[in-house]
Amino acid sequence: MERILKYFPIKLENILKQEIGEKYNILEEIRIRVGKPIVLKFNNYEKIVRYQVNRDEILNILQSVCENSIYSYQKQIAEGFVTINGGHRVGISGSCVIENEKVININYINSLNFRISRQILGCSNNILKHILNLEENSVYNTLIVSPPGAGKTTLLRDIVRQVSSGIRSLKFKGIDVGIVDERSEIASLYKGVPQNDIGIKSDVIENVSKSIGIRMLVRSMAPKVIVADEIGGFEDIDVINYAMCSGCKGIFSAHGSNFDDIYLNPVLKKLINSHLFETIIFLNPYEKGIPKEVFLLNKKKSEYEKFSKENIEEKSKELNFIDFDN
Repeated sequence: MERILKYFPIKLENILKQEIGEKYNILEEIRIRVGKPIVLKFNNYEKIVRYQVNRDEILNILQSVCENSIYSYQKQIAEGFVTINGGHRVGISGSCVIENEKVININYINSLNFRISRQILGCSNNILKHILNLEENSVYNTLIVSPPGAGKTTLLRDIVRQVSSGIRSLKFKGIDVGIVDERSEIASLYKGVPQNDIGIKSDVIENVSKSIGIRMLVRSMAPKVIVADEIGGFEDIDVINYAMCSGCKGIFSAHGSNFDDIYLNPVLKKLINSHLFETIIFLNPYEKGIPKEVFLLNKKKSEYEKFSKENIEEKSKELNFIDFDN
């Protein structure tokens, strides 16, 4: 908690310490808005702190987050967030400055959102059976689908860690993973250093679009697996095809709750109909990291076969995770 609260003025830091108390381990967000009470978001409830932050305090907090050099963080600010030590992210909103149809800055900052980053080691155990190709010491081309807030990025991060470092108990050797961390959420680089454990054979490129980042990684780092969060743009079709035709496997995530949702996105619909993905996993929004439905591609029939919840649990039990110390 000290890492987060050090960015606040002393008076506000003391108030937050008292309000958060011993519940920091379940704290998810600290939302600050000009002239409004502070909102603390915990795992399953919110707490209103009756302290109204003024604009000067918000600017002072942002100045502290940017290490007293807002100018040097202008690119991150233009993206709408700044990554701080520990992998936590500070979301920023205000009046956008547009140039050549791109955001180049945000003025009149009116709110900040401190999003607490936590890594949950082993949270991907329930779905690894459907992702790992143990016979070839590789992975299946996988799409993980969930609504916002269901834990898909946390899950993706743990998948990267295990695929990269290997899993001794499964005799799975770690393989090279290339991560396109467009919004700095998977590795959470801070001054170039990952703040999360992403394994020993992972290479990260951040603050770049997937269409550019995937091509850069394929050409320069020769990964066996490409990982990216939240695909869905038209430019993603060609670059995913490019990566997979270059001999890379892919693990990606997207927003949605079911097949109907992802078919409404013409990009995802095209990718799925092309049968590039061998595994499609829908997460349960009420149980973070737990699969609700798993569809495996039947290559003979060129269709996806659904596994019931019982099938998923039974297949997950086949994995015997003895340890993760490689």
